[in-house]
Amino acid sequence: MKKAPAPAINGLQHIGLAVRNMDRCLVFYRKFLGLDIPFFDSIAPAPLMRVYTRNEVITKRASMIMNLTGGCAMEVIRPTSFEPSLPSFVVQAGDVGIFMVQVKCPDVRAAHAFCQQHAPDSTSLLSDDPVGSPSFILRDPDGNCFQFVRGNGWFTKPRMHSGGLRGAVVGVTDIERSFGLYRDMLGYNKVVYDREGVFADWASLPGGDQRYRRVLLTQSKPPGGGFARVTGNTTIELVQALDRQPVRIFKGRIWGDSGFVHIGLDVKGMDALGGSLARSGFPFRCDSREVLDMGNTRVHCTYIDDPDGVLIEMIEVYKVPIVEKWGIYLDVEKRDPTRPLPDFMLKALRFSRIKD
Repeated sequence: MKKAPAPAINGLQHIGLAVRNMDRCLVFYRKFLGLDIPFFDSIAPAPLMRVYTRNEVITKRASMIMNLTGGCAMEVIRPTSFEPSLPSFVVQAGDVGIFMVQVKCPDVRAAHAFCQQHAPDSTSLLSDDPVGSPSFILRDPDGNCFQFVRGNGWFTKPRMHSGGLRGAVVGVTDIERSFGLYRDMLGYNKVVYDREGVFADWASLPGGDQRYRRVLLTQSKPPGGGFARVTGNTTIELVQALDRQPVRIFKGRIWGDSGFVHIGLDVKGMDALGGSLARSGFPFRCDSREVLDMGNTRVHCTYIDDPDGVLIEMIEVYKVPIVEKWGIYLDVEKRDPTRPLPDFMLKALRFSRIKD
């Protein structure tokens, strides 16, 4: 009898983003974020999400995309059973939920020049982030914010101005309370910075002239899992508004409406992990309870809520296509799930790259 793997959270796997025009946004993400390696693109019902969709089963198109240079993936979602809505109010920095995603760059100034040339109305001015490095903010066609920051730890030589996603920026009501999950349970236990004040890099954001506490967290241990060599070190930045009561970004809306909808973590030993999370006050809100088959992708998915109701997905991968047209797959059930895939196999992903 095969021994169940010890529970572990390997790190950030992807960030979920729902959009209104899928094809337009996918082109945008390839051009500006270099997210041109697809893992799947399919239409299917989402019965698992009923707890977040007013107990109705919605149907959605989903595409998982990655930048092979380095960084985690992004799952782009477009509901097909309803028209996704934007917030009915102007989202401000620090509102509750994922209000921005950070993109790591080999050269932020070169990335800024590219974005200014090709999307000047969507690109902010350069300004220093809390560690004194240049950064800027780019808005996608739906107005979702991506902050370009200096990065390192590349899997392949950067071939363009942008790397992949470094992490999520999450508005919370009480950072100390949120530490109980993000720092103590999810393994983002290393503080990169903990600052309070008004921040120059957020000057272009609504509410950017207000005071915030910002805590950037990363993992003290190197990330594990098959794609660890590509994802590298990832971050979660917790933000607490100090001058006002923040508003929940998805107030009056459901999962699948426009915006950053969840954080996805790569895990192993899902059953044991679920018990540990439940004992700490973070039980699974929904659980596939069995392996989901999505074409040639097989995974076990669960969701928990952070203390403010922000969605966090746990994914235990069993099988995922590397180069599907050649029949090359990652079959975790036949290998150590904590060991990174060989470089030659990961680099083979380049043959599935979409070129516009």
